[in-house]
Amino acid sequence: MQIVFAVKDRQNLIAENHREQIERYICGIITHKQSRPLAIYCNPDHCHVLIGLHPSQSLSDLTRDIKANASKFINDNKWIPGKFEWQEGYGAFTYSRSQLNVVVIYILNQPKHHRKKTFKEEYMEFLRKFEIEYDEKYLFQFND
Repeated sequence: MQIVFAVKDRQNLIAENHREQIERYICGIITHKQSRPLAIYCNPDHCHVLIGLHPSQSLSDLTRDIKANASKFINDNKWIPGKFEWQEGYGAFTYSRSQLNVVVIYILNQPKHHRKKTFKEEYMEFLRKFEIEYDEKYLFQFND
């Protein structure tokens, strides 16, 4: 399962010098919830996480816990002026075991990927690829 979520107001608040610490912290949350982090990349304004979800966990509860605890971690460390928050909601996309290596490579190559495509273009492509019907009012706030 790939989870995608964005920084509130799509601000570029995840600094490169804190990115790996935030990613390790999120992986710890996932592991603590009996699930497996398979790949993660926190861009300055959004995050991709590939997880093996434990059957006892609900995706919505896990995502809520990731976002709430990661926000607290960032705020407790005072890495940004003001209050760090994630946008409401998330996208979730499932993959078969045979696709995992491709998805891991895709997530780990986010900086290269986003030199060619905006987050909005990327996310809309996910929705088309997975044939997900959506209402514009429920999409992320896109500043692209």
